[in-house]
Amino acid sequence: MSERTSDNPEIRELLPRINDADAAVRRIALIDLADLEEPDGLPWLTDALLVDPAPEVRAEAARLLEAWEEPEVVQALCAALADTAEPVRLAAAQSLSELKSLEAGQLILPWATHADAFVRASALRALRELRLEEAAGPALLALADPEAAVRREAVGILGWLKHQPALPALARLAAEEPDTEVRRAAIGALGLGRDAAVLAALIAALTDDAWQVREEAATTLGKVGQAEAGAALIDALQDGYWQVRLRAARALGRLRHRPALGGLAELLGHGIANLRKEAALALGELGDAAALPALREAEADSDPEVRKAVRIALVQLQGAA
Repeated sequence: MSERTSDNPEIRELLPRINDADAAVRRIALIDLADLEEPDGLPWLTDALLVDPAPEVRAEAARLLEAWEEPEVVQALCAALADTAEPVRLAAAQSLSELKSLEAGQLILPWATHADAFVRASALRALRELRLEEAAGPALLALADPEAAVRREAVGILGWLKHQPALPALARLAAEEPDTEVRRAAIGALGLGRDAAVLAALIAALTDDAWQVREEAATTLGKVGQAEAGAALIDALQDGYWQVRLRAARALGRLRHRPALGGLAELLGHGIANLRKEAALALGELGDAAALPALREAEADSDPEVRKAVRIALVQLQGAA
């Protein structure tokens, strides 16, 4: 039972229910308290998060605190990441990820090196979109973390920060990381670089065992925009997964890599409409009139979205001519 009192009559009216012996009553009372949107009510919400004996009440408090960025709230949510109940930990992690202020980020930073892997990963996740420059140091250290979830969140921070000093480490992860999702994240983060090591890592990733990594590599090569990737992307047009072919086609269009014309034209006859559409758009971006016969034949495609893409491509080529 909390001994706190309040001068606010609406909060005072809720106190008997907030201190009720029944967990269900306490939980509903906290929801009513949060609906008041009064900063004066925060101490009861943070108390419930940290000391209420019922996990369902603590989890509700964590969810209700997501809109508040006061230091005491941020500290309470960080502490709740180490709660013994998983629903509480998950709710606290989600609420922390909704924070927007750099001041909140400063309070979260120390938790990125916590002994518990879930706490470390959740703290890094919360820091990611805040783009706090001070988070780069803990993120670089976390690239060597024994837990894949922590490494994945660390890669996300470095990518969002566009942290150039991280490129060598990210390139190594792209080649050597055992976890597929971490490799994929590292490949995506390499889009912030343009040097030879980055290009080599991305091209090598086009032959990764996991198709999701190959797909990410093709996507990132399109963003990096280096013509030297053209030959490898043409090879990727024959990938066993259509998702990889689609991203390779898109990348080749962005690169305006004319040697890809034959491979892209061949995809106009593929059984998957999305891939035919992307191939048509890429052919238009090439700016090569040699693609006109294949595109004109594709004007009769059975899919309206493909036909629309073909018309766009034809307009582009006619304009270029």
